[in-house]
Amino acid sequence: MKYVIGVDLGTSAVKILLVNQNGEVTQEVSKDYPLIQEKTGHSEQNPDDWVNQTVAGLSDLLRNFDGSPEDIEGISFSGQMHGLVLLDENNESLRNAILWNDTRTTAECEAIYETVGEAKLLELTKNPALEGFTLPKILWVKKHEPEVFEKANSFVLPKDYVRMKLTGQLHMEYSDAAGTLLLNVAEKQWSTEICDLFGLDRDFCPPLVGSHEEVGTLLPEIAAETGLTASTRVFAGGADNACGAIGSGILEEGRTLASIGTSGVVLSYESSDDKDFQGTVHYFNHSSPDAFYTMGVTLSAGHSLSWFKEVFAKDEDFTELLADVGSVPPGANGLLFTPYLVGERTPHVDSAIRGSFIGMDSGHRRADFVRAVLEGITFSLNESVEIFRKHGKKIDTVVSIGGGAKNEAWLQMQADIFNAKIVKLSSEQGPGMGAAMLAAYGCGWFDSLKECADSFLKVDKEFLPKEENVGKYAELFELYQRVYVQTRELNKDLVKFRK
Repeated sequence: MKYVIGVDLGTSAVKILLVNQNGEVTQEVSKDYPLIQEKTGHSEQNPDDWVNQTVAGLSDLLRNFDGSPEDIEGISFSGQMHGLVLLDENNESLRNAILWNDTRTTAECEAIYETVGEAKLLELTKNPALEGFTLPKILWVKKHEPEVFEKANSFVLPKDYVRMKLTGQLHMEYSDAAGTLLLNVAEKQWSTEICDLFGLDRDFCPPLVGSHEEVGTLLPEIAAETGLTASTRVFAGGADNACGAIGSGILEEGRTLASIGTSGVVLSYESSDDKDFQGTVHYFNHSSPDAFYTMGVTLSAGHSLSWFKEVFAKDEDFTELLADVGSVPPGANGLLFTPYLVGERTPHVDSAIRGSFIGMDSGHRRADFVRAVLEGITFSLNESVEIFRKHGKKIDTVVSIGGGAKNEAWLQMQADIFNAKIVKLSSEQGPGMGAAMLAAYGCGWFDSLKECADSFLKVDKEFLPKEENVGKYAELFELYQRVYVQTRELNKDLVKFRK
């Protein structure tokens, strides 16, 4: 039996999957690393922590592997997007990585709009200037740490740094490059226009490759330390959302993904770059060759439920917390929740907005609040679904992964609110599986990623919308949308009272 490895470099841990030719996960290893938050709004990590923990995880995997290391043919990567790793002339990191959830760059985003122009930025990069993206971080270091930037020879994103340290080869692939605000997404080239406007040498941007392309083999010292062979083929991999899409079979028109982790994502496959969403959703290069995807983001999806559990049910697990949700009718007996605990991204780019419970009365029980939280998260995701539909996309089937796929009442709720069939996969491994599938495709096991998905991914259950609930939720969704409009100014006035 032959195998491939998928490495998913997340924000809190690296998750490593060993996958055989039948698409079965035969081993899973996770290694965590710390988050560095020295100031409000700052979020950093030591890039070498990623490398050390990835190598440690691979070593653990090989230690428990019964087969021959030669049977592991390839390895590929998925990783957190947007994070900035600045490299010196020896490809060593110059400072901690600035992560996707770092919000220090508001002034730099404003400077990007002033310098490039909002319309031109959307034309070139298909995305707005947001604090999480990479270019604002580069400009922040250039302004605030000039002595560091003076030594910078190039930059990479998180998973590209790990791959470079395992192979000695410097590359970036298109799906991650699309989240930098430096890539001309349609032309799949670094934008010389944007580089020139900000005084960035064109060699500052690393060589670009496709996600399925082979970029080298393991360095001998890495092979020796992990137990893998030095001939193990290494493939570029993709951004976490692109790999999550691959690992969920979002590889053709009409396929849409709802992923509920700490944040929430609604992602839809695009076969071309010619749709104009006017910056209301993200538009990125897919890890599938010559394809794209559009994506809306809810910043506090699973985080809203985790927050509620931590504050009101700290000693219970999520199964207990959600046990009675199915007994509560749609609308949570007149209770609405907006999941704006850390601001919002889609459709409201608003860092000041905060969450609300609307309609509380003394008759509400805890189960009503829990149902309202789940409905509020799903309503927020539905904002993205509705944007897609208004731009002519047909969304009738949605693959649900992450926390939202672990509870059947929530899956039915998604079917009713999205008014679409919800698909739950039998073995949902998210971005790590997508990375493994890129390695399998790169190794020649399949003629296409679609063929790989058809072989690896199996449907467990499907949930169809219930007509009586669809109408209720359509009415409730309109009420939900009014909450943002009517609390926006209140939240701005409350900012000065926050810690």
